[in-house]
Amino acid sequence: MFKVLSKCLLAISFYMGLVASATGHTYFFGVTDLNVNAKTKHLEIVHQFTTHDIENSIAERKQIHFSAEHKSYDLYIQQYFEEQFSLEKNSIKIPLNWLGFEIISGKIIAYQESKQQSFLPQIVVKNAILIDTYPKQVNTVNYQGKDLQGVALFGSLTFDYRIKEAIITPQTDH
Repeated sequence: MFKVLSKCLLAISFYMGLVASATGHTYFFGVTDLNVNAKTKHLEIVHQFTTHDIENSIAERKQIHFSAEHKSYDLYIQQYFEEQFSLEKNSIKIPLNWLGFEIISGKIIAYQESKQQSFLPQIVVKNAILIDTYPKQVNTVNYQGKDLQGVALFGSLTFDYRIKEAIITPQTDH
């Protein structure tokens, strides 16, 4: 009886350690790269976030148990990114096509693009990915392209619980 009980306690403590290490990180950050394709002038967007953070946020928003086994996993991931990240120019939303996502080493890497030609200056970036779920979340959007005169324009924007919207201007270059 004692052996069985001690094995159960060992298994439970091992499992709790795994859960704590999987969910108990203290840094919450995500990176999005926004590039203008030099040939097509289309926007190409790549998001990188911690997979279980995205899953937890979706689970909380939808009040469901959410993991890779969920029947609507791909759809809910797509909807989440489309709801939490957008671009506008001249108060008009820039349509973004969802290309898909992959999971590599605990990171979701999601891909979007715009089929219309766009130049970076004056694009309004709205990025609330994970910010409502994790108050310490910090998102960085790195951008690269050219302005209307063909001069290189690059830099980054930072988003957190205070800032969910920013505009790309030549003054934000780094």
